[in-house]
Amino acid sequence: MNIYETDKLLAEYLLFHYGAPEEVLPHAGGPREALGYPARCVRECVEVARVPAEARALDLGCAVGRSTFELARHCGEVVGIDFSRRFIDAADVLRAEGGLAFLRADEGALTTACRACVPPEIDRQRVAFEVGDAMDLRADLGTFDVVLLANLIDRLSEPQRCLARLPGLVKPGGQLVITSPYTWLEDFTPRANWLGGFDRDDRSVTTRAGLEAALTGHFRLVAVRDLPFLIREHARKFQWSVAEATIWLRR
Repeated sequence: MNIYETDKLLAEYLLFHYGAPEEVLPHAGGPREALGYPARCVRECVEVARVPAEARALDLGCAVGRSTFELARHCGEVVGIDFSRRFIDAADVLRAEGGLAFLRADEGALTTACRACVPPEIDRQRVAFEVGDAMDLRADLGTFDVVLLANLIDRLSEPQRCLARLPGLVKPGGQLVITSPYTWLEDFTPRANWLGGFDRDDRSVTTRAGLEAALTGHFRLVAVRDLPFLIREHARKFQWSVAEATIWLRR
């Protein structure tokens, strides 16, 4: 079974996307700068001054939708696409109702009732969600002023197929944001398809170099930054990671 269709991952991602700091990390001294990652992918990586009025945005690999809603602060229309039906169903409830109850794992079978809520100032009617494959997107999506791929690229079996579609999705002068911790695993991506994280001809190939090789003909790399993030598994176990964000402008 796809792990992204399970109750466990759905609850973890609802907490990851919408949890208040004290719900995610109650321990003093924890890496609080790593909280709020989906919102920070937009806040820290999208240059709002470049976003035109009534812009269109695409959140590819949107999971349960927090970054999609955050894009709606600046864009008139936002499309969120994810391969997980469970994630998209949850995002659709959040769009329709503004909130969704779930159980946070605490210890063993112990849980705490929580509620994911879209910030009330966001116009949820600007957002639409759909199930889709980032490597085989429908042909009539159109073009966008902002495209975000957050923690997606290293979970695709053929990431180059996704990258090859991007020039046709981003308008000239539009922004492309790709964030990832570059956790290449053969469970998701055959090693022959990794963008980086290997040696070739006695030289180390990084994922950023792989992205540059794939995108530079159509995009200009304008910024690179580290984005830490924290996923809570239960009250005493967390995944602390540091994604690299590469920010591009369409030529």
